Amino acid sequence: MRPAMKSKLFRTLRSVAVIYVVFTVLVGALQRYLIYHPFHESESGMIERARERRCEAWHDASGAIIGWKSARNAAPVAANRLVVFDGNTGYALHRAHYIKGFEALDDGRTWEVLLFEYPGYGARPGKIGEQPFIDAGIKALDSLGAADARPIYLLGESLGSGLACALAGREPQRVAGVFLVTPYARLVDVAAHHYGFLPVRWMLRDSWDNVAALRRYSGPVATMIAGEDEVVTAAQGRVRLCDKSRASGAGYGI
Repeated sequence: MRPAMKSKLFRTLRSVAVIYVVFTVLVGALQRYLIYHPFHESESGMIERARERRCEAWHDASGAIIGWKSARNAAPVAANRLVVFDGNTGYALHRAHYIKGFEALDDGRTWEVLLFEYPGYGARPGKIGEQPFIDAGIKALDSLGAADARPIYLLGESLGSGLACALAGREPQRVAGVFLVTPYARLVDVAAHHYGFLPVRWMLRDSWDNVAALRRYSGPVATMIAGEDEVVTAAQGRVRLCDKSRASGAGYGI
């Protein structure tokens, strides 16, 4: 190869390497913007949105709004409480259909549904990320446990499956059961599926390892998987989480 051609090839390879490094650094710096997509609104605006959906604020012991629940009025006291952790986009009130669906069962005697608002979403202050979400989730369980002794079940949808599994693994005695909707096994596997050309296993700051979390939980686990899920992929929920559940004799897949 001629020296001129070698020099040109070297410059091309160097340019490609620089672009790759810059792109990798950029994705690493912005990774939480790629994972979390919160919608924001003022607290008064959120309360108005809740009223439109026949919901009201869910307060913790300090009086802060940590989520939303049905304005049940004279409805009977439900036997169980279901805390919903939604996906990565929007805010908790966008999942008000869980309230409508579950609380319609047995005329509201089976489930009281609470929509957990992530820190940094809606009008809730706080940092976005795995550890802030877990810390806030534990405080929510504390608040529910202090309120009464009814069983607490967790429903995690997509990204929210990470928080549901994390809380079940950390607080197994306080979680009566877990229902995972389109879950993933590990968030890093999702990232590797979409960005396989990047060293995502060394870049990702929020691991959300559901497999590891569920190893510490022996209660019932149910999963609902979307067969044509192009984001998380059905294989993650079907092969990894469901197999773990069957091995423990504690869960099943749908």
